[in-house]
Amino acid sequence: MEIGANTPAVVTGGASGLGEATARALASKGAKVAILDMNGDLGGPVAKDIGGTFAECNVTSDESVDAALAAAFAAHGAPRIVVNCAGVGTPGKTIGRDGPIDMKAYEFVLQVNLLGTMRVLSKAAWQMAAADPVTDDGNRGLIVNTASVAAFDGQIGQAAYSASKGGIVGMTLPIARDLARNGIRVCTIAPGIFGTPMLRGLPDEAQQSLAAQVPFPQRLGDPAEFAKLVVFMAETGYINGEVIRLDGAIRMGPK
Repeated sequence: MEIGANTPAVVTGGASGLGEATARALASKGAKVAILDMNGDLGGPVAKDIGGTFAECNVTSDESVDAALAAAFAAHGAPRIVVNCAGVGTPGKTIGRDGPIDMKAYEFVLQVNLLGTMRVLSKAAWQMAAADPVTDDGNRGLIVNTASVAAFDGQIGQAAYSASKGGIVGMTLPIARDLARNGIRVCTIAPGIFGTPMLRGLPDEAQQSLAAQVPFPQRLGDPAEFAKLVVFMAETGYINGEVIRLDGAIRMGPK
């Protein structure tokens, strides 16, 4: 599927980090991007800069997602590319100094990362499935979800985060099979250590320590590289049901 002028796209978490890089990359190819994010102070200016639209969206709420996708549909039409980047990484050990893990915090990570991804995915797929195919083989569009290397190499304190990202990995193939009859492809990217705003806020020494763990290239990932993989997935029509690690060959240690 070629990303042409005015191709409708939706990016959750598009106000910063991986999502912003993806929104900018898709817009540079001509797509009309709707950024769905909680942060309007960041998301609004990004959307304006790329000629797209912004809708405030809480992925844990059906009503919020419905309203945001309706706004995106009204602005650009049925989505052809949907990228789920919204997520949180609240840490928590199974047992700590004060007792068992805080289950409310654990559930919140699952609500945002796993259930939020499914909520946006299924609702956007409903819109996508009602649109006409864009290729002769019946392709209607692509959905890309964001997992993490923590789905495979979860570290100490990442029980909730790893569970949420492992769930995204695990549902990729069955959802791709579910949506095959609708001509909708589903893929997942599992990024390693990327230079997102949150990580760039760490001291230089901490960033260098993290980068040193990457076999090659020995640096932090560039969000633009994540975005390039999204574009590749969109334009390569035979890739479907796949999870790709984007991590410089890192395998995370226990801590």
